[in-house]
Amino acid sequence: MIKILLLIDYSDEFSRGLLRGIIHYSKDFGPWTFYRLPSFYKTLYGKEGIIEWAKAWKADAIIAQWDTEGRSLLKELNIPVILQNYKERSSYFSNLTGDYYATGAMAAKFFAQKGFRNFAFYGNKGVVWSKERAEGYRQEIEKIGGSYYYFETEDLSNDRWEKGHIQLDEWLLSLPKPIALFACDDSFALQISEICKIDNINIPNEIALLGVDNDELICNLSDPPISSIVLDVEKGGYETGRLLHQLIKKEKEDPFNVIINPIRIETRLSTERYVISNQYILSVVKYIEKNFATDISINDFTKLVPLSRRILEVKFKEELGTSIYQFIINYRIEYFAQLLLTTDKTLLDIALQSGFNDCKNISRTFKKFKNCTPNEYKQKFGFEFR
Repeated sequence: MIKILLLIDYSDEFSRGLLRGIIHYSKDFGPWTFYRLPSFYKTLYGKEGIIEWAKAWKADAIIAQWDTEGRSLLKELNIPVILQNYKERSSYFSNLTGDYYATGAMAAKFFAQKGFRNFAFYGNKGVVWSKERAEGYRQEIEKIGGSYYYFETEDLSNDRWEKGHIQLDEWLLSLPKPIALFACDDSFALQISEICKIDNINIPNEIALLGVDNDELICNLSDPPISSIVLDVEKGGYETGRLLHQLIKKEKEDPFNVIINPIRIETRLSTERYVISNQYILSVVKYIEKNFATDISINDFTKLVPLSRRILEVKFKEELGTSIYQFIINYRIEYFAQLLLTTDKTLLDIALQSGFNDCKNISRTFKKFKNCTPNEYKQKFGFEFR
C-alpha cells in the first residue's frame, strides 16, 4: 500500500480542497495511506526529526509546505516530493502552484466592468502567489489607465497584528474613495473588512473588496460578506494525485508543476457597488442585473430613463467603456459559465436560463468571450465529484 506523508495545513479552504482531490484520486486508484504529522512534531524534533520519521515510516512520497532552508533535507529521502509553493517555486522538486497572474487579471477586469478607476492590492510580503497576483492585477490596470495602490505585510496574526495593523489602517484611510481593493486571499480580505469596520469605512460604497479561495466560512464572517475568486483546487488535487502516482511507479521521472487555475468569481455584497456618476446609467445597469435573462432591448431602457437611444448609448460607453449590448452579453456569458460548473443542466436549459434565445449560436458566442466552447470549458474547469 502506498504511504503518503502530509506536511501541509488543512485549516483553510484551499488546503481542504486540495486534500479532497488527492483523497478522491486515491480512492479511484489506491488504496493509499495518509499520515499528517502533528504541528508540534516539528517544534519538538525539528526538520531533521521529520526526515527521520519519514524514513522510519517508509513513506513513498511527501506533499509539503516547506521553506527553502530545509529543502536539502528532503533530498536525502530520495522519494517523490511535491511542494505547495509559498515564498518561491522549487527547481528540484515538483510544485503545486497556480496561474497567479491570471487570477490578478480576472480581479482587475471584474472591477473595471463596474466602472472603477482606482485600484488597490493588499498582499502577503515575500510570498510568490501574492506577488504574482499583484503583478497580474497591476498589468491589467495599466492597460485601462487606472490608478494603482499597493500595500503588503507579513501575515498579521498574533503579535504581528498589534503593530502591523497600524500601518494597514493608515494606508486604508489614505486611499482615494471609491476604490476597488483586491486582497491576496480571503484571510487578508477579512483583515481589511475588520479594519474598515473600526474606521467606519463603508464596504462596498467606499471600498469594494475581493478575495481569493472562496472560503465560505471566512467570507461570511465579514459584514458585508466578501466576494471571492473560486479556484479549481479540487481538480488540482486530483491531478496532483495522478502525477504523484506516476512518479511513485517510476512511470515519470522529471518533476512537474500542477497549475491550479482561477475559474470564476463568487459575488457577495462586498462588491455590489458600481462607480457610475450618471444616475440614469446606473439605473440602466441595475435594471440589466435584475432582468438580463429576459428579452430586454434598448427600447426598455429609453422608457426607464429620459434619454434618447443615441445619448443613452454614448453615456453608457463613457461610464463603462463598453456598449449596452456587449455589457448584456458579457453578463449572460458569465452567468452561463457559472451554471456550467455548478449544475448538471443541459446546454439548452442553461442557455435559456441565461437569456439566450438563439441556442444554435451559443457555442460560438461563448467561445468569443472564453476562447473555448462550453463543452471544452466544462472539461477544463468542471470536476465530477463536486
